[in-house]
Amino acid sequence: MNPHSLSASDLLVWGIVLHLVADWPFQSDWMAQNKMKRANLGKVPGDGMTTAPSRMHPYSLWFIRHPAAYVHAGIHGLFLAIIFGWVAIPLAVLHLIIDTRVPVVWWGRLIHQVEPANQTIFQRWNVSDEIKEIPVYDMGMEVRIWVDQVFHIICIAVAALLVA
Repeated sequence: MNPHSLSASDLLVWGIVLHLVADWPFQSDWMAQNKMKRANLGKVPGDGMTTAPSRMHPYSLWFIRHPAAYVHAGIHGLFLAIIFGWVAIPLAVLHLIIDTRVPVVWWGRLIHQVEPANQTIFQRWNVSDEIKEIPVYDMGMEVRIWVDQVFHIICIAVAALLVA
């Protein structure tokens, strides 16, 4: 189960490093833009929806995702398999679940974190007699990004403890 006989600490460090490499340099724009979307497969048996989920049904059939979600989770599985062996399979599935954004949104609502603006907000600045529009920093989006990363790292930490 521990292909390289690494300690839990070593597994955690290497797991985080491999996770960050898979999540940032190896994630294309296509994956980043689409991984949280549901697949548009038409009518799905038992789902009752014909298109992507509405706010009324965000949790039904969570596993019917856009192909980008599976490609991204597969990259994570391949990278983490280097140190975790077959345990990378459940880690990749957990990565897919976290990337649906459902756990992150649930956590944010549970503890009343700042919500993302979900829109482009601009401030007007008078710079040398010109009015320029500069995007405002979205703290809610930043919080969501880091909660997402913390959830992934917690999964890696639990796997490191179980595998060691």
